[in-house]
Amino acid sequence: MQLMSKTLVVCGALACAGLVHAADIKIGVAEALTGGAAQYGVTIRNGFQLAADEINAKGGINGNKIQLVIEDEQGKKEEGINVFKKLIFQDKVLMIFGPTLSNSMFAAGPVANAAKVVVFGTSNTANGITDIGPYVFRNSVMESDVLPVTVAAATKQYKLQKVAVIYGNDDAFTKSGYDVFKKVLEEQKLPVTTTETYVKGDVDFKAQLTKIKASAPDAVICSCLAEEAANIILQARGLGIKAPFIGGNGFNSPKLFEISKLAGDGTFVGSPWANTNPAPVNKAFVAEYQKKYNAEPNQFAAQAYDALYIAAAALKDVKLSGDLNADREALKNALPKVAINGVTGPFKFRPAKTKDGKPGGWDADQKPFIYVVQGGKFALHDAK
Repeated sequence: MQLMSKTLVVCGALACAGLVHAADIKIGVAEALTGGAAQYGVTIRNGFQLAADEINAKGGINGNKIQLVIEDEQGKKEEGINVFKKLIFQDKVLMIFGPTLSNSMFAAGPVANAAKVVVFGTSNTANGITDIGPYVFRNSVMESDVLPVTVAAATKQYKLQKVAVIYGNDDAFTKSGYDVFKKVLEEQKLPVTTTETYVKGDVDFKAQLTKIKASAPDAVICSCLAEEAANIILQARGLGIKAPFIGGNGFNSPKLFEISKLAGDGTFVGSPWANTNPAPVNKAFVAEYQKKYNAEPNQFAAQAYDALYIAAAALKDVKLSGDLNADREALKNALPKVAINGVTGPFKFRPAKTKDGKPGGWDADQKPFIYVVQGGKFALHDAK
């Protein structure tokens, strides 16, 4: 099988200076660095790189340096499978972080699980990800944890009586988000005026929004990725729809403001990370990220940063033997025991509940923050 992806090896300053040695810990990073999902994948890579540089500068893990082997999986399922096979069987990495999208994880995750290699998602929030198997971990908080509190907060703020819904019906993340939203709205007894759908690549949402406008909702629920959400919001305002929007993890990207400008003000968004969190570890992360990349970090950079520190904490308790299969298994057994106070707050794992009763992977056990968009920026919502 021909592998078309490009490989980039990133390590700490000491290792890149030529001191790479046999004891270096090779960790795969498979993210969408090009294509539509690059708005997430690039910041994820930055988060990993920042954490690796910090860990290596402090002596590494038990004296061993982290060597990141970074691949561009382009946000495509087929490329994700190719990249995973390369990282596992050719590069012989200890574990893999990624891929960026849930669609790609459903395709490539089984490759890692079958090879008994830990795959750790930092941006995959669709339900069922950790059903893939016991080698699948994630620190990305599921939409089923985020959306109930987001809808409740928006309902209280805007005194909602009825809502409209729009979502992408051909993507695992947006479809899963819709399923969660539907359940939440039923549980919170919030009537739906109309439910509209679109498919990847759509840029004109006026037909769906015209139906939404006619149904006169108090708010619009949107299970969408940020670029689609921004265009939907902008076009909604152009049609005279003044109702606020409610979204989940997919909204957390600068793309939301680059496209919608101030049109998204009043939008409620659930997220496991807040840049305004005053915890010293978070303030330091935000400052270092800005210094290194001359840009504001986002949720996805923060989750990637924390994820490498979670893996590092597990590896401190693993005595690497040089037997790759044994070391991979030891890491898989050590990860569930990790609990840290990271930039996303207190974190630990919880075992996944699978539908068929087979051993599953490990989900994030973490509380989300609620944002409201103000002045074209995310602001932490005051629930009082």
